[in-house]
Amino acid sequence: MRRITGKAKDETLIELQSTTDSQTGDENNGNGVNSLSERPMLPGHTETEKLQPNKDTVFFRDGVRRIDFVLSYVDDKDGEKKQERRREFEANLEKAGLELETEDKADSKDQKTYFLKIHAPWDVLATYADVLKIKVPFKASDIPHGQDVPLEWLSHPFRLPEHIMRPVPDYFTYPFDKGKTDFFLINDKDTFFPPSTRNRIVFYILARCPYYKEGRNDREKTGIKRLLSNGTYTAAFPLHDCRYWKRARNAECESERYNLYKHWARFLCFYKEQPLNLIRKYYGEKIGIYFAWLGFYTEMLFFAAVMGLICFTYGALSYDDNISSKEICNDSIGGTILMCPLCDKKCPFWKLNSTCLSSWQSHLFDNEGTVFFAIFMGIWVTLFLEFWKRRQARLEYEWDLVDFEEEQQQLQIRPEFEIRCTNRRLNKITQEMEPYLPITSKCARFCLSGATVLFWVCLIVACIIGVIAYRLAVYAAFASIIKDPMRKIQVVGRFITPQLATSVTASCINFVIIMILNFFYEKVAVWITDMEIPKTHLEYENRLTMKMFLFQFVNYYSSCFYLAFFKGKFVGYPGEYSYMFGGLSKLRNEECDPGGCLIELSTQLVIVMAGKQLWGNIQEALLPVMRNWWSGRKGRHHPENHYSRWEQDNVLLNFSQLGLFYEYLEMVIQFGFITLFVASFPLAPLLALFNNILEIRVDAWKFTTQFRRPVASKARNIGAWQEILNAVAILSVVTNAFIMAFTSDMIPRMVYLYAYSEKSNMRGYVNNSLSVYNISQIPEAHMPEEHDSWMDNSTTCRYRDYRYPPGHEREYKHTMQFWHILAAKMAFIIIMEHVVFVVKFFVAWMIPDVPSDVKARIKRERYLTQEYLHNYEVERLKLQLSASFITEPPSEMTSPTDKHEILSECL
Repeated sequence: MRRITGKAKDETLIELQSTTDSQTGDENNGNGVNSLSERPMLPGHTETEKLQPNKDTVFFRDGVRRIDFVLSYVDDKDGEKKQERRREFEANLEKAGLELETEDKADSKDQKTYFLKIHAPWDVLATYADVLKIKVPFKASDIPHGQDVPLEWLSHPFRLPEHIMRPVPDYFTYPFDKGKTDFFLINDKDTFFPPSTRNRIVFYILARCPYYKEGRNDREKTGIKRLLSNGTYTAAFPLHDCRYWKRARNAECESERYNLYKHWARFLCFYKEQPLNLIRKYYGEKIGIYFAWLGFYTEMLFFAAVMGLICFTYGALSYDDNISSKEICNDSIGGTILMCPLCDKKCPFWKLNSTCLSSWQSHLFDNEGTVFFAIFMGIWVTLFLEFWKRRQARLEYEWDLVDFEEEQQQLQIRPEFEIRCTNRRLNKITQEMEPYLPITSKCARFCLSGATVLFWVCLIVACIIGVIAYRLAVYAAFASIIKDPMRKIQVVGRFITPQLATSVTASCINFVIIMILNFFYEKVAVWITDMEIPKTHLEYENRLTMKMFLFQFVNYYSSCFYLAFFKGKFVGYPGEYSYMFGGLSKLRNEECDPGGCLIELSTQLVIVMAGKQLWGNIQEALLPVMRNWWSGRKGRHHPENHYSRWEQDNVLLNFSQLGLFYEYLEMVIQFGFITLFVASFPLAPLLALFNNILEIRVDAWKFTTQFRRPVASKARNIGAWQEILNAVAILSVVTNAFIMAFTSDMIPRMVYLYAYSEKSNMRGYVNNSLSVYNISQIPEAHMPEEHDSWMDNSTTCRYRDYRYPPGHEREYKHTMQFWHILAAKMAFIIIMEHVVFVVKFFVAWMIPDVPSDVKARIKRERYLTQEYLHNYEVERLKLQLSASFITEPPSEMTSPTDKHEILSECL
């Protein structure tokens, strides 16, 4: 095979297909090739300049062979060593059957970069398609797409053109067999394998091709990944088929990138359906299944968002029925109740009506509708997961992933595993020698990995404890600054209480800590997963997924768990307060606001969730633009005849193997926020809905315009994320039940209403929920430094608890009402959990994972495949027997009857 370089253009190029001729030539059958000698040469133009119109192309210079992959490199100080590696690597690629063509640096705009273009001929594609068991069409499908849906015209504004939604016809498919090429529908070998399949095959070869000389056995010198890491090559990527804002001028280019941008990546298309089949065809099944899941998740969020908005609206409209808040704000009730100090020394006695605003705010989220919303979300999450299984099963059938079992992933052993595992053993199934990791080495690596993860989780817990200590220490400072609003010292004190100021600042600090720890732990998680040396790509992703989610779970949710289940639960009472770290510190445990801790949990949830989404969108939308601008990316102002397709793609951002992993992680963390703590903030699904509508288009825009084309890869489902979602869904039922019971003030209100209220209404509840303490019994070390004149005649103060008053025989012990409320809380948790779990499991049982029509289609396709394959084998055997009958000598020929008997035995 002879390689063509940029310096030898005039000697080697005989024919050239110009992109401008593709509109008039017959390119579809490969005949649109014109001779340079037949074209008139303009005065002053050299033959090299005539090549300019063909720069923006995905073909070799002959205009026939398609570029399946591109490698780029530059000469530097280690040029000789790297040049030797490249020489050996490219020689081995040619031995593997790939065809190469080099673009000299003199032809690139920066005058520094060489480009190596790679083409896989038919024999290579057929060989590796057989090895990888790639499914290809053998017969047009006769199964209709589906039945007409009533009122289908209502969905027309949201639909895309048919050629975008279904870019290729439906076929029956079967794993490719190189020995049965006449069995498949091969009309044109050049276009039989789509570009996504071609680049997947080429990357499979690149990842396993050695770059050591023949006869040497240096296994570490293998694969394009290692050559990229040591700087031998600067980039490796398949080409986009055209510019995203303009169709390709060559009719042989599909212009799928342009269609994706026009119908999918623009934000004005936010209300349109996604062209999932085109996404799968262009980027591969793995990226296609991610966007299918994200789109389905966003659709289901609409129902949760509507219900949450109704719940919030109910809270806003029921302001006038909120008797408790009216009593707190009433000067004759809340204005006369003197509350005990909330911290030692710095915090003064205060009037209950100073929390008027926060009590109204609490009612927006802590009302009777919140209970029904929490139950609804427990059922919603089950419906979401069950209907997604059905949607996923339909995609598996439509995308030929039904028989894509995990065993096929074993064919795709990670090159790093093959390189680093020098031990070999016999595979009992394949009876072939394969690399393996000894059990001793595996245990040592797992122990180190587990210790590292545990250390980082403990570091997160330590940071959370630090934030709690900050809340306790700073609360006293805010309390001394923001005085009682009746004194009118500061205007801001009318609207911001010490609790609110502490909560907001602590939430912001916690968010900053979360982002910092994320930055470092992402690198640590990748390092320890690499150290474990997983065998397959699937195993690698699953291990990294579990490590990252465990860390993110603790990092993002620990502060919410503290506010929901710990704050205000271990306070004690005046004279016997509980302190952080026992008696070793003077940091008194935090108390909840008289309106409850739910408003603080809502504040924390809004800041962390909204902050994460805002920061994530800034990173995804602005940073790629800035990076491409900084790298000198050529834009629309540079015409294609001056700027080649490989140069345009080379300056784009690289989509790493873990790029999709971080997209899933972001959405699953959001899923945790809207399920685990949704009872505290019913508007969380609405925020998530708005974010995801933007997220889909931002991700689409990134893939289409900012990233190089990723290597296509297969996946039949969302992997380990499915089990994580199931676990979060089950945990969400428990957390919401506990939030409604222990964080919300709903149960104490219901107990008072039905058991202790004299007139069966909520009047007097505020007074009933506050216990009395004798001021003279407060230790001097706990008394405020300053005393206000308006409390000189007060002998008692109130605090939030159910305890007997001073002078009672059981002074400061819990009252019977406290135990009644506790029993009611436990009963509520048990009843709510059982009701929701019963409904969840009943719904899961009622909804089959695979739709009945998909099951029928799978069975029919398998039946037709076996029948078609059987007929093919029969015809093939008949031809073989007929040929042998003709070629055998008359003396050795068997009778026709014998031939029919042999054929019958074979069948």
